[in-house]
Amino acid sequence: MKKILITGGAGFIGSHVVRLFVNKYPDYQIFNLDKLTYAGNLANLTDVESKRNYRFIKGDIVEGEFILKLFDEHQFDGVIHLAAESHVDRSISSPMEFIFTNIVGTVNLLNAAKAIWKDNTGNKLFYHVSTDEVYGSLGDEGFFTETTAYDPHSPYSASKASSDHLVRAYHDTFGLPVVISNCSNNYGGYQFPEKLIPLFIHNIKNNKPLPVYGKGENVRDWLYVEDHAHAIDVIFHQGRKGETYNIGGNNEWKNIDLIKVLCKVMDNKLGRESGTSEKLITFVKDRAGHDLRYAIDSTKLQKELGWKPSLQFEEGIEKTVDWYLNNQEWLDNVTSGDYQKYYEKQYKER
Repeated sequence: MKKILITGGAGFIGSHVVRLFVNKYPDYQIFNLDKLTYAGNLANLTDVESKRNYRFIKGDIVEGEFILKLFDEHQFDGVIHLAAESHVDRSISSPMEFIFTNIVGTVNLLNAAKAIWKDNTGNKLFYHVSTDEVYGSLGDEGFFTETTAYDPHSPYSASKASSDHLVRAYHDTFGLPVVISNCSNNYGGYQFPEKLIPLFIHNIKNNKPLPVYGKGENVRDWLYVEDHAHAIDVIFHQGRKGETYNIGGNNEWKNIDLIKVLCKVMDNKLGRESGTSEKLITFVKDRAGHDLRYAIDSTKLQKELGWKPSLQFEEGIEKTVDWYLNNQEWLDNVTSGDYQKYYEKQYKER
């Protein structure tokens, strides 16, 4: 039975990866390590929490001694490292949190893997999940590839770039078996409503302003989160050690155009007159260091490993809106913070 440690597994992307692995690989033992910050939510995984091959562990990757003991106790065969502080705005106001979690936390995991696996690395893998933001900003043309030079512009992207470099350094210096993926913007169910799409779904439903940075001209490539989880599955099992794979949705949208599509979908779902939600759009001062455009070229992943995105944005946004409208209790609990106390108490009583 393979033992797989998934860090940040109670978060948005992490919970989708945990769910996929628990259900798809019943012969694997899946360990979900999460600190349960504001963005970590055990309510994301109620459908798998009673599965025999799933175990939740509360802990902080910044605590090096704890991480080393965890590796020693469980002798993990693989790590899928998703735990990270990920919100750019928060990194601007509180950069040290990003330095500790994204850099120090990653090094603690690398050190533990190096110490416990030692020379027995033939069937081991340290999979580091990263972001396209490490590449910086594109102009009107071109795409990020696996060989694009790093050029991070925010404390968040700089901390992720640093962790990427450290993962590669441990591979090159110590022979640690690693693989890295860099993904574009994710969207879908279970995303904490500080991010654009769930925030705006929540605001539209409650007739609150939709704050748009600058003129809304910034371009992002959007990847449906379940497609990302399947890409992680493919890379974990088939990716070449020491390699990097870019994961993109082939869905480039200007922020303002995406928001208008979202407004149209929400008006239809809520039975409102077309154009009602667009009136909530409010342009605000642009974010410091706001990259103009991200666009991923995932040709390598598609050609080498056969993965491709299953949804275009229009279909994915319909599914996403439906999920949030059908899971209002989840959204209310997340925004109130009550879920945290409830689920921590529930786990303590087990």
